[in-house]
Formats: sequence, structure tokens, C-alpha cells
Amino acid sequence: MNQQMGLRERKKERTRETIAETAIRLFLDKGFDRVSVTEVAERAEVSRRTLFAYFPTKEDLVLHRFADHESEAARIVRARPEGQPPLDALRQALLKALAERDPNTGLNDSPEAIAFFGLITSTESLAARLTRYVARGIDALADAFREAGADPLDARLLAAQVIMVERELAEINHAHLVDGRSADDRYPEAVRAAGRAYDLLRDGAGSLA
Repeated sequence: MNQQMGLRERKKERTRETIAETAIRLFLDKGFDRVSVTEVAERAEVSRRTLFAYFPTKEDLVLHRFADHESEAARIVRARPEGQPPLDALRQALLKALAERDPNTGLNDSPEAIAFFGLITSTESLAARLTRYVARGIDALADAFREAGADPLDARLLAAQVIMVERELAEINHAHLVDGRSADDRYPEAVRAAGRAYDLLRDGAGSLA
């Protein structure tokens, strides 16, 4: 029974990946608004009903990548070594992601990664829908900060700052790559920017005085 369930789950995951990859290829090739859900389903060789079972909206076909990571910051805080401040854990994780050229940092210069990032920022419905994932990420991180002992208001405000700062850093990195710089060339500056961002998060605006 468990083996059969495992096989079904793997088949479902393969189907999900096929649909998503097919959709993203079509969106990058033609533009998000010029591709219908029906066309995606036909190319992926599934029914519309099956497609919507995996992705309730057209936007989810693209933004599921963010949904899979929306609580990542909260997981980092909860999994940090005992005694490590939450912000230090988040800073360390961001620096690691930059070194690995994680696409979510905006510092991945593969043509697909640049095009994918640009697709989201240039498509109004995708950019608007992304705010929902960002909001859920803030909620999750605020919960993690509270569990770490932060005052509820402080936890909420700091979570919002962390999530939005990391999104802004990613957009800055992406803009440099769109202008023609390589990820390797941008990397030292991206590291400095990340460090500066977390210094400001830690010290507040007082460091600007």
C-alpha cells in the first residue's frame, strides 16, 4: 500500500512539474497574456480540469516557485543553531543563496532566470499576485520571531522589513544583470549590499544619523 501511494505521489509530482515547465516555456516565448490555459493544457497533454487541480489560477502556473519558498525565512529562523540571533541566521542564509546564485536573489544570469524574473515584474497580474505570497511570508516570519521571544509588534514590523528588503535586493541584482553585467561581476557588490541591508535591519536608522 505504501509503495503504491509513493508511486502515485511521484506521478502526481511529475505531472505538476510537466504542467508548470510547459506553461513557463510558453509564457517566456509568447508572453503571459498571450497564452491561454487551454493552450498550456494541450501542450502538457492534460485536461483543463487536471491543470486546475494542480494550479487553481493561471498566475499559479508561474508563481508556484515562490509559493514553495514563501515560508523559507521562517524555517531558517526556527532551524538556526541555539544562541544564534535570528537576523544573523537570515543574513547567513542570504549570503549562502547569493554564493549559490539562487534565482530568488536576482543573481542568476542564466537566460531563463533573467527572463523569468522579468516576466513577473513586467506582468501586472503576476506582480499583483506575488504580493499575496509576500504577505504570507511576512506572516510566517512574524510567527517565527514571536516564537524566538520578540514582542508581537516588533516581530511583525521586523518581518515586514526583512521580506521587503530581500525582495528589493533581488530586484536591484536583477536590474544589474538586465543591464548586461554577469552574476560573477555583480556578486561582490551584492554581498556588500546584503551586508549593509542587514546592518540597517539590526541597527535601525540610527546608523544613518
